[in-house]
Amino acid sequence: MHRYPRDMIGYGPRAPCVDWPGGAYVAVQFVLNYEEGGENSVLHGDAASEAFLSDIAGAQPWPGQRHWNMESLYDYGARAGFWRLHRLFTGAGIPVTIYGVASALARSPEQVAAMQAAGWEIASHGLKWVDHRDMPEDAERAAIAEAIRLHTEVTGERPRGWYTGRCSVNTVRLVTEEAGFDYISDTYDDDLPYWAEIGDRDQLIIPYTLEANDMRFATAPGYITGEQFYQYLKDSFDTLYAEGRAGRPAMMSVGLHCRLIGRPGKIAGLKRFLDYIRMHSHVWTPRRIEIARHWAAHHPHTRRDRPHQMSRDAFVARFGGIFEHSPWIAERAWALELGPAHDTALGLANALARIFRSATPDERLGVLRAHPDLAGKLAQAQRLTADSTQEQSSAGLDALSDAERARFTDLNAAYMAKHGFPFIIAVRDHDKAGILAAFEARIAHDTATEFTTACAQVERIATLRLKAILP
Repeated sequence: MHRYPRDMIGYGPRAPCVDWPGGAYVAVQFVLNYEEGGENSVLHGDAASEAFLSDIAGAQPWPGQRHWNMESLYDYGARAGFWRLHRLFTGAGIPVTIYGVASALARSPEQVAAMQAAGWEIASHGLKWVDHRDMPEDAERAAIAEAIRLHTEVTGERPRGWYTGRCSVNTVRLVTEEAGFDYISDTYDDDLPYWAEIGDRDQLIIPYTLEANDMRFATAPGYITGEQFYQYLKDSFDTLYAEGRAGRPAMMSVGLHCRLIGRPGKIAGLKRFLDYIRMHSHVWTPRRIEIARHWAAHHPHTRRDRPHQMSRDAFVARFGGIFEHSPWIAERAWALELGPAHDTALGLANALARIFRSATPDERLGVLRAHPDLAGKLAQAQRLTADSTQEQSSAGLDALSDAERARFTDLNAAYMAKHGFPFIIAVRDHDKAGILAAFEARIAHDTATEFTTACAQVERIATLRLKAILP
């Protein structure tokens, strides 16, 4: 694998300064999945009955047969669970986002009307509540298009958000290529929205949740009582609220299903959670579309060159001088398994350092010898590289007194004579006096020790140079 597609860094330590409306410490967003009537069933043209997310322990598909009990459990979600949740959320004045399976919405006109009357967002949950993992790409693209068409026909407007759930590796790309969605939620990889560059489109991703989710009532390990669900939601909220209060506001998604949390014993835990968050100020409870609009307005995406996406020639041209006069390090680093994690200064510094560390002793010595003397003849003749010039200038080495210049000249000569390579130090980490003190102390070391120290300083210089041009 030449390029690693997964993004293992995300925001890292550079989370954006989030300013939720009203100065909220946390955005708590409730999703109600409406799947009843869109699940696997021979009535819907599927090969077998549904077996996922129900109160039937260890359920298995029934090939070629209707599963009466499974259908009945799903029907409960539409007949009773939905209305119990509708009363709860409208009574609390908290809007929700519906993840609506288009075929399920088409079979539930009164529920759709109630969603719309409540001002709830109806995002798309696909055409049918089925697994997409083995769908041919063309078939999945067609299913996405039909989901949008049917959703628009049933609700009167096209969906602006998308969540498949049982998605394929192609889903996010295919939905992005459709180019009509303000956000996609088929990821679980962050506590904040983020932008994904997919082709020529910048797609907003609003991650979802599988743990602050009532689906755990139907999976193992999972929740048994409403109290367990409440306690998990409370703990999640308390953690995020405290982080937001400390200056790092984030988002909490809560995933719900009519046939699961809609049961009396389970919904009691959700009701307790709604009561709990109402006791706190600085809490925003938006629909998902509001989060998307806020993020697009306050955190628009700007594209930049990303090292892992560069051609070999562009990569070497940009980073070939990071290790002084040693472009071969960049050439070899380009051939590593680079990914989004290497698009930051520290990430790319690590990739370049791996090449330097695995080089032969003679190659590493060549890198050391490529570095100029401090305040030496090249500096006086203005023949340093641009990076070296700036670095030496930052420490005042371009403005030495005659006595200081003489001292550096003597030390340079003595160090080179003893060790066979110039004295190397990351001058941006020191002032002039500190550099001179380190010079005088290190000249007494044995060559093996100095070789190790000089190599570490070369890596430090590379990191500092990258920090000047990358996040």
